[in-house]
Amino acid sequence: MARTLDVYLHRHLSGQLVQDDDGHLRFTYAESWLGDPAAIPLSNSLPLRKEAFSRNECRGFFGGILPEAGKREVIAKNLGISPRNDFAMLEQIGGECAGAVTFMPAGARLPEREDDYRSVTDKELADILKMLPRRPLMAGEDGIRLSLAGAQDKIAVSVSNGRIFIPLGGAPSTHILKPAIAHFEGTVFNEALCMNLARAIGLPTATVQLGKADEVEYLLVERYDRKMVQMFPGGPHHTERLHQEDFCQALGIISEHKYQNEGGPSLKQCFDLVREVSAVPVIDLQNLLNAAILNFLIGNHDAHGKNFSLTYHTGTVPGGVEKRLAPMYDILCTVYYPELAAKMAMKIGGEYDSRKICPQHFERLAEEAGLAKPMVKRRVSDVAESILAKLPEVTMEHPIALDIAKLIQGRCERTLTEFKKSF
Repeated sequence: MARTLDVYLHRHLSGQLVQDDDGHLRFTYAESWLGDPAAIPLSNSLPLRKEAFSRNECRGFFGGILPEAGKREVIAKNLGISPRNDFAMLEQIGGECAGAVTFMPAGARLPEREDDYRSVTDKELADILKMLPRRPLMAGEDGIRLSLAGAQDKIAVSVSNGRIFIPLGGAPSTHILKPAIAHFEGTVFNEALCMNLARAIGLPTATVQLGKADEVEYLLVERYDRKMVQMFPGGPHHTERLHQEDFCQALGIISEHKYQNEGGPSLKQCFDLVREVSAVPVIDLQNLLNAAILNFLIGNHDAHGKNFSLTYHTGTVPGGVEKRLAPMYDILCTVYYPELAAKMAMKIGGEYDSRKICPQHFERLAEEAGLAKPMVKRRVSDVAESILAKLPEVTMEHPIALDIAKLIQGRCERTLTEFKKSF
């Protein structure tokens, strides 16, 4: 028997996601949405049209909202559903998702209010974080419908006046809380260092801070797809969702293929996408180039297609939407951990091995991205010099952070030496 979920965007019914008798998905925009002059597509890969989108056409976007790999398996087991059933999982946990989409059973009304939160003590938060490997995203707990993409343990929370709250019933969160990754020492300090370094050299980057709950260390990441708004001067603030999608979703690529060697986006495809959709391509292309260079210099080999996103700003242009490159997120020095892949998620100028990258590879990248070769090579040197200048300011007094800072310093110094020969 076919089953249907209503898909909401900013509390407006945008369409229906249907699972047919054979278990296949299809998505159709609602007639009322297509008739709304202010309507926007859910995704760059799902343009507004009357015809239904097949499973192959829509799975990249809808499946891309859900957790991946082992986390998906555990959640499915906890919920008593198949790990490959995107529909069932969206039905169970598709309340508070990335961007501004919400999933409800067909005909069910959205909650009238979106301000239902549960406060947690440090001890309660520590217990939640310790349980995440066995209960990812707190899936199955009463009143909690949270979904975050990725394979890492994390939880969406709301922070107000220094206190942490768990969103209930699809209420919007303000932050993502990430405990340390098991078997990889000091990941919270690693990510804090890399994120703060990116921000310090002027790259748009999500704001992060370190925290601890009853001796459990975590990284608190402010969501760039949420904003605080005030209805009237002097009135209370509330959290508003900002729609977004990652590059895999925008290109219709399923999460299982997020790495370039598995069919995921290449840097050329990323630059082409930004050039095609960005409202301010000159700025966003420069920021994307800076991000690619930073990831190379710090040794972030996991910068795949789901770690770059677009944000959708409505009301900024008459009758339309302004798409922009989202701030950087999920930046980690992966080369610090020898057991992780030495191969980069995306090639630079045809090369996966960052140890072999030289000026000629960035010249080839410039060709592929439609950028000037001298400018790209200068930018590599400029970013390396900026990192070396700011690294002492952002490195915290922690042994792993200090080790990673030395590693990054060495990579930048070697790159500068290599690139100076090419001018």
